[in-house]
Amino acid sequence: MTVHAFNPPGLPAPDAYRQIAVATGSRMVFLSGQVARTATGERVGGGDLVAQTEQAYLNVAIALAAVGASFDNVARLNIYVLDWAPNKWHDIQEGAAERHTASRRTWPAP
Repeated sequence: MTVHAFNPPGLPAPDAYRQIAVATGSRMVFLSGQVARTATGERVGGGDLVAQTEQAYLNVAIALAAVGASFDNVARLNIYVLDWAPNKWHDIQEGAAERHTASRRTWPAP
């Protein structure tokens, strides 16, 4: 599936996501929720939301790579945060941006 994501003129252009995504093609992959745990089940990050987000995104990247996909092919991604507060958004963006950028450089071994 090809996903064309962009920010149209007249809308804000955030760094962390795009305002519009158009998916084409016939293959769809559904991934279960990912958390801040390694393949062996070890917790990552303790109280560090940046590290937790980075690990969850790493897990998504590993799953996508297993089916020959990348974040460039993702049409929708939901993020759920325990005890949500608006001040947590920066940490989530930081962890996601680091993993998303790293996933474009090299894929982790599954």
